[in-house]
Amino acid sequence: MIRSSLPIILLLGACGGGASKTQVPPAKTDAVAHEADLLRITLTPQVRQRLGIVTTRVGAGETKRTRETSGEIVVPNSAGAVPTGTTSNLAQIGTAQAAADGEIERTRAQVRLARIALDRATRLVQEEAGSLRARDEAAATLAMAQAQANVALAQRRLLGPGVASLGKQAVLWVRAPVSGTDVASVLQGAAATVRPLGTAGTARGARPVQAPPSGNALAGTVDLYYTIDNRDRAFRVGQRVSVGLPLGGSQAGLSVPSSAIVHDIYGGEWVYEQTAPETYVRQRVEVAASSGGHAILGRGLRSGATIVTTGAMELFGTEFGVAH
Repeated sequence: MIRSSLPIILLLGACGGGASKTQVPPAKTDAVAHEADLLRITLTPQVRQRLGIVTTRVGAGETKRTRETSGEIVVPNSAGAVPTGTTSNLAQIGTAQAAADGEIERTRAQVRLARIALDRATRLVQEEAGSLRARDEAAATLAMAQAQANVALAQRRLLGPGVASLGKQAVLWVRAPVSGTDVASVLQGAAATVRPLGTAGTARGARPVQAPPSGNALAGTVDLYYTIDNRDRAFRVGQRVSVGLPLGGSQAGLSVPSSAIVHDIYGGEWVYEQTAPETYVRQRVEVAASSGGHAILGRGLRSGATIVTTGAMELFGTEFGVAH
């Protein structure tokens, strides 16, 4: 049996070798010995060009110290009430606003009637057909009606802009919760930067504003408020944003473009270092500060290393098998 099957095996091998051609894979991955979950990515020149890989050398840099935190776009309330955001019950606010608007109209009608009564009583006194007491009582009634109208207006202002106009505000506020232990390190009176989450667009400046004190006792946070110009309707009420809080001073270290940094599902920060021609390895880094599209690293790279600045997410997808 062995002798009879051997020619067949050799024949099949010869046929297969003549019909097939060696294919060069566009990309291959090799395990890195020092870290089991990292792979060495080797690309062909064609694939590197298709992915648009761009690299740069890491050098020293310096940037202003900031602290990134999440924030929420809210509607300002100049009357001293808590700004309207996602934690607000819009249905309840709308009902209260309708009732307050009705109360304003009622008190205004009372003021008009009280003023008419006072004018009548004053004319009667002038014509010596009425009493001074009646005129004084009419004046007191007008004063009480006016006071009630002022209270109604103040109560309405506490409820903020109308619910129907929340999406048309030219000026919005940003509410940034900060840990109670970190509030003292934030520069009071200095502008912050606001950027929509998930985008690498230019950050927008936001000026600090005084707002009613608010916070979360369970989370141990205190809310800081900043105002931004929204005439271009770039932000929506309730939108989550990234807020760069100014800490003062500057941070020196290795500088890399922010586009070079990728984040894993656990919040880890990584860059792709070019270790050889067309070869890239993911390296863990720690961002100490970021500003103006650049990040200062606290650790993770050596000066002069070549990293990927454009195409890092494509390499991340190649490493984990996500198509781009």
